[in-house]
Amino acid sequence: MTSSSGASRRQVLAVAAAAATAPLLAGAPAEATPKQPGTWDLTVLGTSDTHGNVYNWDYYSDAEYDDSRHNDVGVAKLATLVNQIRAERAGRATLVLDAGDTIQGTPLATYYAKQEPITSTGETHPMANAMNVLRYDAVTLGNHEFNYGLPLLATWIEQLGFPALAANALNAETGKPAFLPYVIKEVRLGGHGAPKLRVGILGLTNPGVAIWDKGNVEGRLVFADMVATAAKWVPVMRRRGADLVIISAHGGDSGTSSYGPELPNENPSALIAEQVPGIDAILFGHAHNEVPEKFVTNRETGQAVLLSEPSKWGQRLTRMDFTLTRDKGRWAVVAKSATTLNTNTVVEDPAVLAAVRGQHAKTVEYVNRVVARSSVELSAAESRYRDTPILDFINHVQTEVVTAALAGGEYADLPVLSIAAPFSRTAVFPQGDVRIRDVAGLYVYDNTLEAVVLTGAEVKAYLEYSAKYFRTLPAGAPVDVAAINDPAVPDYNYDVFSGVDYDIDIARPVGQRITRLVLPGTDTPVAADARFVVAVNNYRRSGGGNFPGIVTTQVYNAQQEIRQLLIDWAQAKGVIDPADFFVPNWRLVREGVPVF
Repeated sequence: MTSSSGASRRQVLAVAAAAATAPLLAGAPAEATPKQPGTWDLTVLGTSDTHGNVYNWDYYSDAEYDDSRHNDVGVAKLATLVNQIRAERAGRATLVLDAGDTIQGTPLATYYAKQEPITSTGETHPMANAMNVLRYDAVTLGNHEFNYGLPLLATWIEQLGFPALAANALNAETGKPAFLPYVIKEVRLGGHGAPKLRVGILGLTNPGVAIWDKGNVEGRLVFADMVATAAKWVPVMRRRGADLVIISAHGGDSGTSSYGPELPNENPSALIAEQVPGIDAILFGHAHNEVPEKFVTNRETGQAVLLSEPSKWGQRLTRMDFTLTRDKGRWAVVAKSATTLNTNTVVEDPAVLAAVRGQHAKTVEYVNRVVARSSVELSAAESRYRDTPILDFINHVQTEVVTAALAGGEYADLPVLSIAAPFSRTAVFPQGDVRIRDVAGLYVYDNTLEAVVLTGAEVKAYLEYSAKYFRTLPAGAPVDVAAINDPAVPDYNYDVFSGVDYDIDIARPVGQRITRLVLPGTDTPVAADARFVVAVNNYRRSGGGNFPGIVTTQVYNAQQEIRQLLIDWAQAKGVIDPADFFVPNWRLVREGVPVF
């Protein structure tokens, strides 16, 4: 029985083996081998915060751009990298996006907004010329797109050969999007006959526009929360057929704001990834950081969202790569990664240079015009920690303008104070000829001048807030000027006053550092209820930096650009002499002993 059973088992196995190797009989059914889904790939390239840089050029030094890390800048450099990748991927899909802050930041951009504005001349903006050559697929509006007013922004958008997105910028009357919220791009993942992929691209601008450009947008636009806006539109894009969703967001990933809590979060990109399901990747900007690759897990789906930020000014290009499969008509992302590429590895694209050559040349000629002569060299190198004539130059001009404007009026009898920040550590007025580029290098922002009334107590609170810029250094501890400031506080958020004398004790804790605040040239303390007119730029007066007390009604606002006021003053005087404006009135101390 056992033997027979063993023989029978061997026969069964043999029959099975024969059946496995024998050819199929005609008409016999065969078990189908499961078909493996094919894979395809998509590359998305991203730029952000190009800030008016086309050529690899420093208009302030009138030379090729360079820094301590030998970075290069400009859309022309970005274009070369983009074109190389497009050539490498010939026949396969590649998209190019930008996350905002495009039309402000260099004398080139300022010239075509202020000196020969495109709204008056009909000329194409240099950033439209450059970006159209590069052939972007979409750009998100950054907060600096609103700096020159809505008419110029609208003109620039009309000049672009691709859509401009800002889903959370809403018409103040209707509550509807004032700009295109998103696009869905259909791309073929390969040659003829390859499947198509529908890529949804949602643009989110920064809600801080409501503060920083209040004068341009108040009553016309409101700015919704970026997280809530993404939560609203991502499902819409999915319902309308988006297989892959990418957000192009002009907001960093820190989750914090430079202003107070009264507006939506300024830097919520990581929060968007965490809180809004259905997002595959986020290209983000605004913070000017280089974040090659970052993954944030969505807390609802458990899916990893890919994030990347490509630094600033065209120094880096983000490259995102996606591997996808298609099964039963549905796409799935099976792998994704990102990196950043350095533009100092390539030459400038000649087509982009040619498109902007005339405008670049006109800007170079303009910034090299001589406006005055300086009796001595004036440098901003020490302005962060020592009272310097070059920062007093700004405060003197602002004080003169506001004093003259208020003469004979309600506020004419109040002392005028002025606020300025050390925007640049490298600005210099050389002895001899001072050119427009020297003044522009000192005052690098397109701010306008305003004035408000503050009490003595408010001035002191403002100074205490500003003094958080410095690290706490006990008396006797060595002082390294290169590390004297808290790196979390940017130079442009450290303000100095003219018109009062004061000491900042950096040995004391933050909030208790203004140990001496007196009327100029006296030992008379500033009374808490004293009233002063304070000259200040529109960015700060609107709440930029979250300084206390300054967001109040203006007593002066003629919409005059501070940089131009400095140029006009220098041209009118002909000579820049510190004897005309330098009044040392503040110092750093430790226990009453001057640090320097």
